[in-house]
Amino acid sequence: MAISERLEIAKRNIVSAREYTLTLLEGLSDEQWFWTPEPAVSHIAWQVGHLAMAQYGLTLFRQRGRSEIDGSLIPNRFRKRVMKGTQPEAEPESYLPPDEILQVLNRVHEQMLLEIDQLDGPNLDEPVDQPYSGFPTRYGSLLFAANHEMLHAGQIGLLRRLMGLPPIR
Repeated sequence: MAISERLEIAKRNIVSAREYTLTLLEGLSDEQWFWTPEPAVSHIAWQVGHLAMAQYGLTLFRQRGRSEIDGSLIPNRFRKRVMKGTQPEAEPESYLPPDEILQVLNRVHEQMLLEIDQLDGPNLDEPVDQPYSGFPTRYGSLLFAANHEMLHAGQIGLLRRLMGLPPIR
């Protein structure tokens, strides 16, 4: 069954943002994932973990509530370390290793891809609870997922440049 044009737009934007983020992560060493500029503001490990958490919240949780699979997508300890309002910690031991952070990011994205087509229809216009950005609907959450990812991709890109790495685009 074909999905509506508006859901296809949201889906394409989410996928495109993820593809761009992944290009920014290619070839980074574990040390670069935790490199922090002065003054200390963030590192790539926190940024990527936060993206996994946000995509879960915007594209899965806000759409259908909690599901049995959620515990296997994003570990609770990990979620609490990178959720909105948390501050990045400098110690790598406070986080999962980079390859495991990427696994979480990929698991959440793959689950979103499995579920997103089923979201189509009038339910997309249902309101969501505060806080929200953009539009106060389930569809607005999907649109914001791509915008939010690009915002953090920009921060990852800046961290790369501060490390002396060349720009991707």
